[in-house]
Amino acid sequence: MALRTLNIEPLTKAGFAPFGTVIERDGAEIVMINEGTTTRYHALSDVDVASGGGRPILSIFAGTPRAVPIAISMMERHALGAQAFMPLSDHEWLVVVAPTNADDSAPDFDVLRCFRARGDQGVTYAPNVWHHPLLVLQAEQDFLIIDRAGPDGEDKAANLQEYWLDVPVALIVAA
Repeated sequence: MALRTLNIEPLTKAGFAPFGTVIERDGAEIVMINEGTTTRYHALSDVDVASGGGRPILSIFAGTPRAVPIAISMMERHALGAQAFMPLSDHEWLVVVAPTNADDSAPDFDVLRCFRARGDQGVTYAPNVWHHPLLVLQAEQDFLIIDRAGPDGEDKAANLQEYWLDVPVALIVAA
């Protein structure tokens, strides 16, 4: 594979649909609650974590930026559950995804996609979607994460598959 520079696309519901769900207020069902003092943007995304006896957990990830240009030489996926990432500050960040290759063994690095998410947009990666770990553009950025915890004694590898290449196949020149 030749090293190439990834184009950065804006994150949209339609563009991201093959990989999961964009979490944003736009188009959400609005429900007024708490005696009209609170707007609820209802059911923005499902986060399927029940496979294999999993349960939902909430975590905060504190991301720091990688060296620019960002070299892409690995991807990961979670076979037993979805993962939702929602930024806790209004800073842009990047989302890199890939479809699975024809034999379902690895990401298809030839068709990597990179999306620029606004600070008010999150994503839910569907189960088995290849994605790059968190890519932030600020000195530090916190995210609320909803993902799967397996039953006691479950091997971490049951829900996490990483695929590493010896050399980068793509670069992101984040601006």
